[in-house]
Amino acid sequence: MLDKLKLLAKDTAIYGSSTILARGLNYVLVPLYANLLNTFDNGVHALIYANIALANVLFAYGMETSYLKVASDDARSGGDSARCFSTAVISLLLTSTAFTACILFFAPGIAELIGLSANQKEFIRYAAIILWFDAMLVIPFADLRLKRKAVQFAIARVFGVVAVVITAFVLIVHFNAGLKGAFIANIVGSSISLLIVLPVFRQFRRFFSSNTLREMLRIGLPYVPTGIAGLLVHLIDRNVLIRMRLEDIERIYGSGYAQSDIVGIYGRVAAFGILLQLFIQVFRFAWQPFFLQHAEDPEAKKLFRYVLSISTVFAMVIALAGTFYVPDLIRYQYFDRLYILPPAYWIGLSILPWIFFSYIFDMISTNLTAGILITGSTRYLPVVTFAGAGVTTVVCLWLVPLMGMEGAAVAILAGTVVMSICMGYFSLKVYPNRYEWRKLLLLFVIGVVCTRLPVIAGTQDIWFETVLTICYFGVILVVFRNEVNYVLKLLGSKVKSKANNE
Repeated sequence: MLDKLKLLAKDTAIYGSSTILARGLNYVLVPLYANLLNTFDNGVHALIYANIALANVLFAYGMETSYLKVASDDARSGGDSARCFSTAVISLLLTSTAFTACILFFAPGIAELIGLSANQKEFIRYAAIILWFDAMLVIPFADLRLKRKAVQFAIARVFGVVAVVITAFVLIVHFNAGLKGAFIANIVGSSISLLIVLPVFRQFRRFFSSNTLREMLRIGLPYVPTGIAGLLVHLIDRNVLIRMRLEDIERIYGSGYAQSDIVGIYGRVAAFGILLQLFIQVFRFAWQPFFLQHAEDPEAKKLFRYVLSISTVFAMVIALAGTFYVPDLIRYQYFDRLYILPPAYWIGLSILPWIFFSYIFDMISTNLTAGILITGSTRYLPVVTFAGAGVTTVVCLWLVPLMGMEGAAVAILAGTVVMSICMGYFSLKVYPNRYEWRKLLLLFVIGVVCTRLPVIAGTQDIWFETVLTICYFGVILVVFRNEVNYVLKLLGSKVKSKANNE
């Protein structure tokens, strides 16, 4: 089992390296925008990008997944995959161009629809161009994955992000382009990525098959509502915060703040959830092929039980450390003049524990998908996703007027908790397993208590937080002592056998 766990860790590192690098580079933009743009402009940026993520699902309409399926079937049957590629590209080219044209034309109305003013239509039009480029990259990226051209895939992604960072820095710092520079930088980055994957288009033919498209739509379209609902769990908050009443904002935060200021502060602080988001995303890349490969193993359920416990405990530790140390890193003044986030954003730091702990339940849900996919019971996935989105939306609408940003963060935690409960119910229904729920719940409760102790004690010194973190590690070793002993025995036997062989 140790070899299999090591294999999962290795796959996680391989599949996620480009993602970590790309997202890490992209994260450089957070302090850049926070320090060089005001909170209002950051709010506009955060709101539009939240809606870009939602619109991306509509622009792609499941074509990535359907192309992988149909093209791989064609390749196995000896068919011409170039015809499948051409059909998919033509379809996305036509639809994305039409969608983009509509957004360009109706930009003032769309700006007002999402909570901005008609005068900010320029940024909506920039978003439309970004969406067009993203749609044009869907099939080339899918093709690179299908043909296992990981290096080219990684280069296109990473170089695109590098171009965004460099362009944003030049336009905002040296040309004072402001918020416009942030959107132009993204367009430049997407253009660079598209240029890098141009060789993929060599297989393009003047061919279009309505039957192939029909098959792709049959596979891909059901992913659209589920994809939107899944994104709403983590993005509906911005769209609710932008609609806060000014009276509520003044009551909670004092005078001088507009809705866009609140969205900007919230968006930049919530971005620090990347610590756990990256860990889960990288884990997800490796987890699906791993559990499908080992589904028939005699010890599969025990293996999956250990993976869930280990990965969830890791998520809890990162959440605790993030809650303790990220605010200190944000408040620290670097080179006696620079903050990661300026003091204007510090009123939003109270959302961090809620954001970090929500990702723990995302990790649990990710693990529990194994039972659903192994048994082919994917009909339950939309139910799980819509339940989470529904709860997040309702709680957000309820708590944001009362608690502001913290209410939005609580709503995200509520949505992820409901998703993990629903996922657990359906997964265990079709694929029973005896997970260590009591131990994990105990660790979660202790972790929450640890995050509150500095507040109760009236001190947030790093030494006190470090002592609590060390104590938490000790509790983990005690609670999961059987699992720790098992892994240590495996390691000991492996080292002994290696020494004997030498």
